[in-house]
Amino acid sequence: MTDPASPAAPSGPSSDRARLAEIGAILARHGLGWLAARFLPGSGARGDDEAQPDLPRRVRLALEDLGPTWIKLGQILATRADLLPPPWIAELEQLQSAAPTLPFADLRDEVERALGAGVAECFASFDEIPLAAASMAQVHRATLPDGRPVAVKIRRPGIAPRMLADLRLIAGAAALAERTHPEARRLHAGAMARELADNLRQELDFTVEGRNADRMRADFAGNRRVIVPEIHWSLSSETLLVMDYIDGVAPLDPMILRAAGIDPAKIAALGADVVLDMVLINGRFHGDPHPGNLRCLPGDRIALLDLGLMGQVSPRRREEFIRFTQALISSDAEAMGAVLATWDESAGAPCTAIDAAAAKLIARHGGTALDLSAMVADFLPLLRETGMVMPSDLLLIFKALVTIDGVLARIEPGFDLADALRRSTLRLVAARLAPDHWQPIAKALALELAHLGDDAPRLVRSLTAKLTEPAAVTDWAAVARPITRAVWGAGVLVAAAVVVGWFV
Repeated sequence: MTDPASPAAPSGPSSDRARLAEIGAILARHGLGWLAARFLPGSGARGDDEAQPDLPRRVRLALEDLGPTWIKLGQILATRADLLPPPWIAELEQLQSAAPTLPFADLRDEVERALGAGVAECFASFDEIPLAAASMAQVHRATLPDGRPVAVKIRRPGIAPRMLADLRLIAGAAALAERTHPEARRLHAGAMARELADNLRQELDFTVEGRNADRMRADFAGNRRVIVPEIHWSLSSETLLVMDYIDGVAPLDPMILRAAGIDPAKIAALGADVVLDMVLINGRFHGDPHPGNLRCLPGDRIALLDLGLMGQVSPRRREEFIRFTQALISSDAEAMGAVLATWDESAGAPCTAIDAAAAKLIARHGGTALDLSAMVADFLPLLRETGMVMPSDLLLIFKALVTIDGVLARIEPGFDLADALRRSTLRLVAARLAPDHWQPIAKALALELAHLGDDAPRLVRSLTAKLTEPAAVTDWAAVARPITRAVWGAGVLVAAAVVVGWFV
């Protein structure tokens, strides 16, 4: 399948040209014709005055008019305070994916095509008035024949072809920008286009969200206070997702939580532990844990909803993030500088500038109660001033942590995320000492030892042949090298197996 974000992807001759003309008209209407003329050749837009006032606001309004693909692009850019100045971030953060609801009559054919049956055959009841609507989907309540309440997420009909056309056009614009503007190359415009394409492909296919929910439920199977709605796969597909309906309280107001018999302090501690465990232990996390995607339940439990955007954290990135937080908590500017240098993707930021940024960050936020939102608000502009470019996966981690930090501060003012970080680090150590962590490693080591045993006859024959060659006896170093490597390799594997066996 051709990647729609690739500049080489074939564009639909008529549909893409029609969409290109539509984009040019929308940009021109907002005084951005110069942008279309420069980066979307063929749009028909004229190069008007690009020095008009209030540019960030006009770009934000244009993105909203252009639809879900462009709104998502703006939302990604809103996380890039390491690249964009504060006025741009403030405007782009206002981008909303809310949309007018569609009458269910306009959706019925799509729903029944996905179900392979009539709505009345699959549900005991179905509320045609939607619970919520966004630019890509809307959600309805329903009841299964066994009486179980469910939420039904329906993709808007006909949205996928337009979004994929937009992705092709954005990829082409990014490729053109990288060819013609050094700053676009430094900022990795093409990589941003690919990130956007990856995110949207996942969100367009509701089976991805369903699998994310299954994985997240498995990650927290041992924690009864964390709820992830069950997916009803027999009714779900790429365009339709049926899941358990969770009736809880959004974490917006501590008084409302208390009235529902829920302790805000316990919810705050649990929310912090859950998100940090996702990042540091599980290696995958909810990419957007805002109040609309969380529900608090009696028994001081949390339900995680809308898992279309899931971030992945490699073991290496987890280690780097732990070093970052430890440097911050211990006020270690040198360690902070080493982490920032590792994260810089610009390949051009001077070491002295990186060290200076680390020192400023430690001076402002080191060794105190960790106000993550304030720290990130300082941290990302510091990187922009330094000329550093952050990895996008790391920015998604910071976005998720800042989002949950804001939620927790709202329901439990004065909540200190630093304590939660310490608890999560201890759980990480415990997880690494657990047998489940070491058993796969032990099996891999045992397999390597078995391979070494299988190779032993061949190694002996090779050594014998070397020794019987007349020239071989004069080159003892050449003979010794493979023997030494084999002995060292066997020794290391045996020692590792002993250590692993001790842990297991």
